[in-house]
Amino acid sequence: MQTFPPHRLSVAPMMDWSDRHCRSLHRVLSRRALLYSEMVTSGAVLNGDRQRLLGFDAGQHPVALQLGGSEPAELAAAAKVGEDWGYDEINLNVGCPSDRVQSGRFGACLMREPQLVADCMAAMAAAVKVPVTVKCRIGVDDQDPEQSLFELIDLSAQAGVASFVVHARKAWLKGLSPKENRDVPPLDYPLVHRLKRERPDLTIVINGGIPDLDVSLAQLEHVDGVMLGRAAYHEPGLLGQVDRRVFGEDVSDIDDFEAVELYKPYMAGQLASGVHLAAMTRHMLGLFHGLPGARAWRRILTVEGVKAGAGLDVVDRAVAAVRQAVDAREARTLEVAE
Repeated sequence: MQTFPPHRLSVAPMMDWSDRHCRSLHRVLSRRALLYSEMVTSGAVLNGDRQRLLGFDAGQHPVALQLGGSEPAELAAAAKVGEDWGYDEINLNVGCPSDRVQSGRFGACLMREPQLVADCMAAMAAAVKVPVTVKCRIGVDDQDPEQSLFELIDLSAQAGVASFVVHARKAWLKGLSPKENRDVPPLDYPLVHRLKRERPDLTIVINGGIPDLDVSLAQLEHVDGVMLGRAAYHEPGLLGQVDRRVFGEDVSDIDDFEAVELYKPYMAGQLASGVHLAAMTRHMLGLFHGLPGARAWRRILTVEGVKAGAGLDVVDRAVAAVRQAVDAREARTLEVAE
């Protein structure tokens, strides 16, 4: 049986979403997918609360740390800290379009400075033994993507980078909000496919607008990997099929009921250490998507999960509501069949 690398299917770094609790939920659904942290600036890594910013459960591997920054020496130092904290990969954000990252000279605006990106990557690669990677757009504003993307990739490859995640959209730094930048600029999958054809020795992972595993598998005919973002967050249950469908493992899929049970020991440990239940259950709201009782599941978690002292009994009540609704539907189906 062919063994596929983790980047074949990954879950994107998403600000305010892909925190340590979210990643632990995603990990019980898939043992193989590569998970990414939220973006953390190099300055925060070097000067902030590292346990809060970088700490994660050991069961999350493989997991990558995404850094934001543009100063090579500072990024190199931050990458070394990330490696020391146990991350399996260090990724540089060259794609975030928010005003905050523009003012800090990092994120998507670095598409205009490909040599600086290459210098940053060379410094990071020299500082750590784990892989260093780039996540970028195909261009920004009035850039020609056929020039901007290939120039950034080629210079970074010369600096020692072998793996790239490409969000197949431009970023418009003026005139569009970060939210609009996730949807409004048109996707150009063929350009990313061409990049892989013309740079076959590089690992190319495609990102942007990929809604499900069917589309992911179609993309894997052209590139080395697929990165899911909002689809994996809003409907995490689809990750329960990843190990079988994407990685080709001879395993049973993890359904949403099983995922909750597998996640509960992690939640129990976090509750015991003082973490509020809602910090974890907010990432679970997309479970049971499309099933009867999904609305009750969300309502119980959002209403009761935020109360002081909320515990796993809230999760159990929410699961029971879904089971009751599913059983009722099955009973009605049997009645009709009879």
